[in-house]
Amino acid sequence: MIENIPPQYVWIVLGVVIMSMELFLPGFILCFFGLGAVLTGLLMLFVPLGINTQLVLFTILSIVLLVSFRRYAQGYFTGRVSRTNPPGAGGMETHAGETAIVTEDILPNSPRGKVEFHGTAWNADADVEIKAGVRVTIVARHDLTLKVKP
Repeated sequence: MIENIPPQYVWIVLGVVIMSMELFLPGFILCFFGLGAVLTGLLMLFVPLGINTQLVLFTILSIVLLVSFRRYAQGYFTGRVSRTNPPGAGGMETHAGETAIVTEDILPNSPRGKVEFHGTAWNADADVEIKAGVRVTIVARHDLTLKVKP
């Protein structure tokens, strides 16, 4: 069955399969080997080549494409940051002074207190006892715990 398939089509299909494997394996390398296989198959549509010549051509094309274009093409597939925090602004520190709602009673120096801030539950600590349902003001953040006051 497979001996009836022309080798140029085998190369093209193999190249497409190799390129599709890039979706599952990181590194942006297999794409160039797949492209080398497709180009080998396309060249064979016009020029008949022996198996050794096909393998050498595939190897050379793949390595040349990899070395020449990987760094250039990889830039198209990396994420870009549209907005970054200014230096010294650690994200949550800028929310000092905002309000949250206590969802579980806060006891001083107890890890059990919880508040809801921007739709997310946070551990909370305070210097005084605060009952659930009370609005609090965020004073600071220590790791994953918000320091609050009534």
